[in-house]
Amino acid sequence: MIKITFPDGSVREYNEGVNGLQIAESISSRLAQDVVACGVNGETYDLARPINSDASVVLYKWDDAEGKHAFWHTSAHLLAEALQELYPGIQFGIGPAIENGFYYDVDPGEAVIKESDLAAIEAKMAELAAKKEAVVRKEINKADALKMFGERGETYKCELISELEDGTITTYTQGAFTDLCRGPHLMNTEKIKAIKLTSVAGAYWRGREDQKMLTRIYGITFPKKKLLDEYLVILEEAKKRDHRKIGKEMELFMFSEMVGKGLPMWLPKGTALRLRLEDFLKKIQRRFGYQQVMTPHIGNKQLYVTSGHYAKYGKDSFQPINTPEEGEEYLLKPMNCPHHCEIYKWQPRSYKDLPLRFAEFGTVYRYEQSGELHGLTRVRSFTQDDAHIFCRPDQVKDEFLKVMDIIFIIFKSLNFENFEAQISLRDPNNREKYIGSDDNWERSEKAIIEACEEKGLKAKVELGEAAFYGPKLDFMVRDAIGRKWQLGTIQVDYNLPERFNLEYTGADNQKHRPVMIHRAPFGSMERFVAVLIEHTGGKFPLWLTPDQVAILPISEKFNDYAEKVKQYLDMNDIRAIVDDRNEKIGRKIRDNEMKRIPYMLVVGEKEAENGEVAVRKQGEGDKGTMKFEEFANILTQEVQNMINKW
Repeated sequence: MIKITFPDGSVREYNEGVNGLQIAESISSRLAQDVVACGVNGETYDLARPINSDASVVLYKWDDAEGKHAFWHTSAHLLAEALQELYPGIQFGIGPAIENGFYYDVDPGEAVIKESDLAAIEAKMAELAAKKEAVVRKEINKADALKMFGERGETYKCELISELEDGTITTYTQGAFTDLCRGPHLMNTEKIKAIKLTSVAGAYWRGREDQKMLTRIYGITFPKKKLLDEYLVILEEAKKRDHRKIGKEMELFMFSEMVGKGLPMWLPKGTALRLRLEDFLKKIQRRFGYQQVMTPHIGNKQLYVTSGHYAKYGKDSFQPINTPEEGEEYLLKPMNCPHHCEIYKWQPRSYKDLPLRFAEFGTVYRYEQSGELHGLTRVRSFTQDDAHIFCRPDQVKDEFLKVMDIIFIIFKSLNFENFEAQISLRDPNNREKYIGSDDNWERSEKAIIEACEEKGLKAKVELGEAAFYGPKLDFMVRDAIGRKWQLGTIQVDYNLPERFNLEYTGADNQKHRPVMIHRAPFGSMERFVAVLIEHTGGKFPLWLTPDQVAILPISEKFNDYAEKVKQYLDMNDIRAIVDDRNEKIGRKIRDNEMKRIPYMLVVGEKEAENGEVAVRKQGEGDKGTMKFEEFANILTQEVQNMINKW
């Protein structure tokens, strides 16, 4: 007999070799119908996989992230099975579950898979799913795996197998399709009731531009058609909120092939919005004792060798800059932290100087593959709202708590109040991927956990998700339509201070090592603005929006009066434009609503005679007529009420 411990602490005994489904059946038949996978000592198992020793077990349903992962992983195999039938000779790359669905990278040979082919593939998937095919896991040795996939001409699978260790290889079979895979999966395809293939894209094999371009097919599945219908509604709403579309309509940013892929350029309205965001954070940071610094866009290669980033990420992530000096190596700056370490070292530091908080809106450069670039969310040049705090070990938790306060202020001010937190720790079974001593890691992990407990913040703990130099706390916000975005991160680092030999003189007159905290509440200005656009649909808070007011003269006779109103608003720090086009007023109203301008002031003969404006508010329509001075006071107070919440 073995002992199974459940999340509530209760313990039951079962025969050795019991599986997740049998455990669920022993609790209730309803649970057995709903369960799709199980967690065994932190690892997700197929329900049919035997458990042979004492274990902590969690039973996962569709609503659990782990349950969705198993569901969508099996769906990726179902897609591959359908493709195998429809496109004889097709070769398969990888087919993982992702946050919303799954994809499979395939090489269809001479065939071309287009968007118009997706409906037929969906139909074949539904036909196969209805057969309720069992998904069978098998452990296989490396030689047999290479032989099996080699005989089938699966060159991509053989390449993957050649890099695996013998004794760790498993395959999964459903129907006539067998895949190299670690799992986990559903027991069979019966639960897959609703299928939607969403797009076709190109993807280089293993993400490298020197490799062959494969066809990537994205999809999503659900256990009920109703869930798919709801998802498709959200998908349509997401298209309307696409930051690339809205950014163009609102004239916020642009890209130029001549300048280069993934290098965004901020237009005047977008620049004004971004600078207001920066000023907003700078104002908060001043209250918390931060000092602004500025560092170059390049750095000597040795800087990143010392920090460990060069060895960790490899030369391909760092873009060299040629100089006339032979043997001189400079790189485009991929991160700000090594520069800030050098600022700390600039002069001797005392324990009385700490904490030191250096903040910088620093632009960095990282070479993303062309196929991975996406609007402002994935770029090659971006500006981090970076700061690095150098403090004594006894100050770490307090500083960590203060950074959390800053993040909470930002989220509240921008209506990102639906968020989750994740504590990312080392993988205890793979310590060689991290730098630094065990003692430093244990102290920093303990500081993060205690800070979250003190704030009452329920944070999910993820092993193996830490940065290579230290653990971190990440914040995932849910936008207005329920999508999850990673924004804001705080990292504790005992390692860079050691690598740069950072010191301070303690009260005992001895040299001590400071602790470094990395933090970026926005993450990057580009990604944050993209998420903010999609969260608000471009309808930014009044204090932030590029144009707060559009003044619409009914005819050109009233353009001078419109300009007079604008001048008054300008003097009161209200951002206004005059739409003096020779268009009917209805057209002007529609066009300015498309630009997401919060207020429109219609002016004609009556308004000009009485010194008034007819006010319309975005989404609310007509708000009546008033003196333009009164309107200015109302808008100013509305903005001030928002700012007071900071």
